[in-house]
Amino acid sequence: MPNAPSSPALIDIDAVRAAALSCTKCRLAAGRTQVVWAAGNLEADLLFIGEAPGFHEDREGEPFVGAAGQLLDKLLGEIELDRTKAAIVNVIKCRPPSNRDPQEDEIEACRPYLEAQIDHMAPRVIVTLGNFATRFILESSVGITRARGHKYRRGEATVVPTFHPAAALRGGRFGGVSPIDAMRQDFRVVRGVLDEPPPETRPPVEDDAAASEQLDLF
Repeated sequence: MPNAPSSPALIDIDAVRAAALSCTKCRLAAGRTQVVWAAGNLEADLLFIGEAPGFHEDREGEPFVGAAGQLLDKLLGEIELDRTKAAIVNVIKCRPPSNRDPQEDEIEACRPYLEAQIDHMAPRVIVTLGNFATRFILESSVGITRARGHKYRRGEATVVPTFHPAAALRGGRFGGVSPIDAMRQDFRVVRGVLDEPPPETRPPVEDDAAASEQLDLF
């Protein structure tokens, strides 16, 4: 799988957030209640990426606040973590009408915001929740049933694909396994990676020109 740059320019994440909150780059801006930026801690080593805000997220302005969020919090608790130790974001920041799938041009319009969040965090572990996040991060058309159960690399980060909590709540079996049981296995993998000694890191390189160029994307 392709690797992202290992030394991204410094990101003014507050400026990126301000740009996202007033974004009108795609059709979703017309129907949203508010932009759903992030939940948890954008300074953490662990990043969860979902698909798109739903009804409750659109109203409250925070990702994963409904039943899917409760399941996510429960699984985090089982590995002795909570939202103060992780950040939770979505591929797109505005709710699609009737919770339909994000369209390709909407994903591309939102791409700079998610990439800025990733570059700012430089997380040790990225957990992709479902197909859209997995395909975005792995730059592949692979489906989540095939991708989960494996670890991938994205720059310095370990990528752990798993089912979206909403899919797990619907029940059934995917690839012969219960989604919730599969998610528990994947969360244990996450815990194991986080418990490993961190790799030796180098201090960031100041690059004002590159940082300015990056913000011009918004």
